[in-house]
Amino acid sequence: MDQRPEPNPPAVDLSGLLGSLQSLLLTGPRLEEFLKQVASLASEVTSPPASCGITIRRDGEAITIATSDDRAALVDQKQYDFGEGPCIATLDTGHILEVKCQATDTTWPKYSAAAAELGVLCSLSLPLKVGDETLGALNFYAFDRPNAFDGDQRARAETFATQASTALALTVRHTEQADLTSQLEQALVSRTYIDQAVGIVMGQQRCDADQAFDILRRHSQNNNRRLRDVATDLINRVSGKPPVPPRPFER
Repeated sequence: MDQRPEPNPPAVDLSGLLGSLQSLLLTGPRLEEFLKQVASLASEVTSPPASCGITIRRDGEAITIATSDDRAALVDQKQYDFGEGPCIATLDTGHILEVKCQATDTTWPKYSAAAAELGVLCSLSLPLKVGDETLGALNFYAFDRPNAFDGDQRARAETFATQASTALALTVRHTEQADLTSQLEQALVSRTYIDQAVGIVMGQQRCDADQAFDILRRHSQNNNRRLRDVATDLINRVSGKPPVPPRPFER
């Protein structure tokens, strides 16, 4: 009987996966949703598909933010439990780390034994970088054979990780810009409400704008309340209506 292993299924078109990755940017997903989609796409990069997880550091602790399946999450967690393993090392150093044969690797003894028990035969951890900063590690785990990430398979994974890093940088920038825009909008609303309240005080006290603002400020401090809230209450009390909001901030 012919015992030769069955050939690998044809690899998914890498350009199609990269196109799907770039199209994520058009939908403007939140960062965590973006990373979940990246993990899902990454699993299809190699042939046969690998289990993939993305490790980031939050509040000083390494955590898995997204996986293609539950197996990747289990393997990642073993590394966090022991404080060692390729995904943590990649996150710390920004270097690519490949374990060609998990059964014989002795780099991280505690993790290696646990990974072998989970059925991991080899792995590949790639940094996700924004500029010089490593924001995450993209981890590939193979359960079907050792040396699964040699040659073309590794090249495909590295190409995908590079493109994912670029997309991640744009997503982070978009998220930061959205946060900044939100802060500016809130500042504009506060300024508008305070200006309206200053006008009311000027009319009531027959004073100028600086004196009116000082009256509001002292009331805010004496009552330990935000100046915006003091202004809002005054407008409601005098007009019987809520303050008139400003025009939307121009993005």
